Amino acid sequence: MGDLEIRPTTAEDIPAVVAMLADDPLGAQRESPGDLGPYMAAFERLKTDPNQHLVVAVREGRVVGTLQLTIVPGLSRRGATRSIVEGVRVHGDERGSGLGTRLIEWAIDESRRQECHLVQLTSDQTRTDAHRFYERLGFSASHTGFKLQL
Repeated sequence: MGDLEIRPTTAEDIPAVVAMLADDPLGAQRESPGDLGPYMAAFERLKTDPNQHLVVAVREGRVVGTLQLTIVPGLSRRGATRSIVEGVRVHGDERGSGLGTRLIEWAIDESRRQECHLVQLTSDQTRTDAHRFYERLGFSASHTGFKLQL
């Protein structure tokens, strides 16, 4: 399957990242891969924020995975810094290859490097396969999450 590189996302990667975000039942409802304008504007904001790490996994020159890691300094837990993992996606033909594990391991390693004390993520309630995946990697469903659409 070739070597895998996990590296920072570039503007040229955005179409492939957006395609992966849209490639599932939830993403198909909320993403618009035909209009990259909002995604490029968001990418510009992300790349100038040192607490944002948007990465892609590339195999044989092709973007096959992505995630966003956000570093959040805080006061709770004795001033602990935490990280938040968002937007984890693996290209359809790479699922089951171990790529998702490699991406999450990268996020955990980077969180340690950034001196985080906690890595957290949320996953839609309907993504039961993803829940099993995260639990297999040591995450626990310890909290209930809430969202308010604005």
